Amino acid sequence: MHRKVPVNSFLLGGNERKYLTECVDTGWISGEGPFIEKFETSFSKFIGRRFATTVANGSAALDIAIQAVGISPGDEVIMPTFTIISPALSVVRVGGVPVLVDSDSRSYNMNVDEIERKITNKTKAIIMVHIYGLPVEVDKILALAEKYQLKVIEDAAEMHAQTYKGKMCGTFGHVSIFSFYANKLITSGEGGMVLTDDPEIDKTCRRLKNLAFHPDKPRFVHEEIGYNYRMTNMQAALGLAQLEQVETFLQRKRGMGKYYNTALQFLVPHGYQLPLPANADAENIYWVYPLVAPTEEEKNRAVDYLAKRGIGTRPFFWCMHEQPLFINMNLFAGESYPESEKLARRGFYIPSGVALAEEDLETVVKTLRDIYE
Repeated sequence: MHRKVPVNSFLLGGNERKYLTECVDTGWISGEGPFIEKFETSFSKFIGRRFATTVANGSAALDIAIQAVGISPGDEVIMPTFTIISPALSVVRVGGVPVLVDSDSRSYNMNVDEIERKITNKTKAIIMVHIYGLPVEVDKILALAEKYQLKVIEDAAEMHAQTYKGKMCGTFGHVSIFSFYANKLITSGEGGMVLTDDPEIDKTCRRLKNLAFHPDKPRFVHEEIGYNYRMTNMQAALGLAQLEQVETFLQRKRGMGKYYNTALQFLVPHGYQLPLPANADAENIYWVYPLVAPTEEEKNRAVDYLAKRGIGTRPFFWCMHEQPLFINMNLFAGESYPESEKLARRGFYIPSGVALAEEDLETVVKTLRDIYE
């Protein structure tokens, strides 16, 4: 009997039960209640931004952020091709045009050296996405944004507690977003957050997430399109309890990453690429532990072998320019991004959830070793 190891596992060992019981006992279970404000206040203080508003999930946060900075039909928004589909969907929903750049093969983040040549007179914003554990080169993006007067949306969905040059991710650009999905360092099951230092952007985000109710207008009288993107008080209670444990979670993640870095060195002679422990700007937080196989066939062989022995894995993101949805919309015709395509085809990540025991990590390593030795 093989020991099953899920690709993700979370810990609910703090005040989660206490806070959820309070929600039930007081009847505050929906999109209003005291834990929402508590979570917003605590998270904005933790990140270091003036304003934060909870939303239903990270994709909702991107929808609202894109609208709040004024992206309109025909506006071009530069973003990485190698990321989850959510940022591109948010741009397309408002009639914007995603403009793609390739990846850096070692950090997996967008290659910022490609951005400037993609800027046109239609470019209105850059979405900088931090991928898998290391931050993107923020300074270069902010310098380009200032030079060309562009808005910056920081997608820090995966970067809870990560820093860039000592400053917390989520503090950069005009607006930033986080996700609290179950595989994130802090989870509320679902849920997200939009943060900014601009009071007008904050007001817009709060209005849009709540069906565009306007505080100075009669209730149920609407002048713009809004959404029901509210987080529930119960989700906020979970998020607050998780936030209280974030430093412990971060230490566990980095400990797992360091263990894997040493224990999986035997994969390197077989052509595998292990994640960078750090770059010039930050130490890896190992949101996931990514492996890049020498070929797509070898990735599939490893993933299949692990699956048959109860070891969970996930493939890397699929590139935006190869998404059938966007191809059918006549986007990105003839475009190619070789580094991103390689990552998408050869990459996968292995279990690294904060609840994993040392025995689980050893099982993963032993199973991978069995493939090659």
